[in-house]
Amino acid sequence: MRGNVWLDKHVKVEPNDNGLPPLRISSDTSKFKYKHKEGHRSAIRITRIVSETLRLGMKNVRWFVMGDDDTFFVPDNLVKVLQKYDHNSYYYIGSTCESHLQNIDFSYNMAYGDGGFAISYPLAMALEKMQDKCIQRYPGLYGSDDRIQACMAELGVPLTMEKRFHQFDVYGNLVGLLAAHPIAPLVSLHHFDMEANYIFPNTKDKVAALKRFRRPMKMDSAGLMQQSICYDKNRNWTVSVSWSYVVQIFRGTFLARDMELPERTFFDWHHKADNTAFSFNTRPNSMHKCQIPFVYYISTATTSAATQYLLHKTPLQNCEWQMPSPSQIEIVDVYKTPNPYLWYKPPRRNCCRILPTTKRRTMVIN
Repeated sequence: MRGNVWLDKHVKVEPNDNGLPPLRISSDTSKFKYKHKEGHRSAIRITRIVSETLRLGMKNVRWFVMGDDDTFFVPDNLVKVLQKYDHNSYYYIGSTCESHLQNIDFSYNMAYGDGGFAISYPLAMALEKMQDKCIQRYPGLYGSDDRIQACMAELGVPLTMEKRFHQFDVYGNLVGLLAAHPIAPLVSLHHFDMEANYIFPNTKDKVAALKRFRRPMKMDSAGLMQQSICYDKNRNWTVSVSWSYVVQIFRGTFLARDMELPERTFFDWHHKADNTAFSFNTRPNSMHKCQIPFVYYISTATTSAATQYLLHKTPLQNCEWQMPSPSQIEIVDVYKTPNPYLWYKPPRRNCCRILPTTKRRTMVIN
């Protein structure tokens, strides 16, 4: 896997930056027309990056993968996803947006560039031959990714949908979205530059937040953020585990059909949060004080595939339900056997079970 960083002008490079990918300067795009009143003509420069990378003449290339400067990739999972496809054929792979209105405004046939997309080498060759003429026919488009899709349409290549790429055109608390990740390997995340978005509470440094995933990625990248659902029958609790990220404990019994839907703790790009705002099914935020989940964020991970999650301290109202309160649990220990071959099998949600323990104020899950 090789990478290049494409810029519009030269930047100062520090001596200790020698571990970074090569910096490339995009060619001049002043001859291309750009007429969108609300956009920026840098979209033309960015949309030509695949073609310019092809012209570098690198050997043994199978795929070109585009991402933004705030796109987070899980390389092992990216490779697993691309292995499913014949790189000698024409493939344009990516995902649409979480916001229904964004997809209406742009296209449901477009791979959103900030979430990342992949183009096979033969398709990149075909694109390079016609792209400059193609983009001249679309001066009114807004961004770089819709220009790519326009040229794909002219080449007759449809989008191959992979829900593993995440544009994340959303605002707010991402826990509802990430705690119910699709049963698919996590390939990319985006928009961590937005102050309105946070993965972990009280974490202003987005890079530091992402570093929490570094050890789980090494332990079991295939299982990253995969949801499991189990039940504590003695205490009448429902437990949802998003491995490497968060554990949630709910009072009462919630059906798996509901738990696998993202809870609307977030808003779409247009600050809507009803069930029509998104391009996938969701469930409403828990409003009853007794149904608000107790949330435990990952704290540590060890090489033995053990992860520990600590209770996020939030103000909780007294619940009148006659059942034990999850507030007695401060720590959740999760033990998981890594399975690097998980995605070579038909997709199925991981199982989990709650184990007996003598540890005080602790729940143990296998």
